[in-house]
Amino acid sequence: MHRELAERELTSEGPRRGEGTGPRRRSVTVNLAESPIAWLHARGHLDERLFDAGERLRADYEHAGIAPGVTMRWEPVRIRGSASSGLSPPERQIAARQRFDGAIRAAGKGLEDILWRVVCAGETLAGAERALSWPTRSGKLVLRLALERVADFYRIR
Repeated sequence: MHRELAERELTSEGPRRGEGTGPRRRSVTVNLAESPIAWLHARGHLDERLFDAGERLRADYEHAGIAPGVTMRWEPVRIRGSASSGLSPPERQIAARQRFDGAIRAAGKGLEDILWRVVCAGETLAGAERALSWPTRSGKLVLRLALERVADFYRIR
């Protein structure tokens, strides 16, 4: 797994006993290359099934080319389709888009926002909760519900 470590400051706290009156600063080292669902999985908040469902959804999102692109594509040109799927690149892209749309529909109305933000766009749960005007710590529960439905769609056991 690729690691991109950076220092991040945590919220300010009051001074320790016996220290000055200024706020105490705390920081942590974070891996910027780690996705939010990988972070949740690594800390026991998502089981293997839900993590796999999120990774499948993210892979279909990326293979479908739904995300905004740059003006130049740097992927190597392939003349023949993949021997494993028998599909041409455009057919694989269409199939990925159909799977992605089906998984989002399976999650249900109201759950697609948290799925897209956390799984596809890579937003943190806290950031997604703020953007959706949800109460703090509600995103994890809603994300788990959405991933359960996505796992059922992908038939992940």
